[in-house]
Amino acid sequence: MPRLLVVHHTPSPALHSLLEAVRTGAGDPALAVAGLEVVSRPALGATAVDVLHADGYVLGTPANLGTMSGALKHFFDTVYYPCLDATAGRPFGLYVHGNNDVGGAVADIGRIVTGLRWRQAAATVTVTGEPDRAALDACHELGATVGAVALERAG
Repeated sequence: MPRLLVVHHTPSPALHSLLEAVRTGAGDPALAVAGLEVVSRPALGATAVDVLHADGYVLGTPANLGTMSGALKHFFDTVYYPCLDATAGRPFGLYVHGNNDVGGAVADIGRIVTGLRWRQAAATVTVTGEPDRAALDACHELGATVGAVALERAG
């Protein structure tokens, strides 16, 4: 069964609303009927097995002190080498929330996924401050788009 893995660090209500929008988009009935399974894991609980069994990924993190959360960094540290060759070319999407600047987090994650050789399937969603309707819609679209690309890849 085709699988989309959503790996997230969600310590705030703002990030929770973005995560729910991603999951709703990825859970679109058309994708579900086509057989897409959506699996969501907190970054500190996601494993290399989760990554190896997925056909695509959505990553979500706060921007903390100019970079991604320590939880998402731990995820990458845990899965990088076990998944390096086996997951090359798989699609991913990213959403990042911060109070003022998210650029460092986006850049750092970009370097890691470049090393993994994952390919970006949708534009990164960056949100500063309280998520508005446009941010939630963008996250919904992110989940649906990466889900559709993962489904196509598995096809």
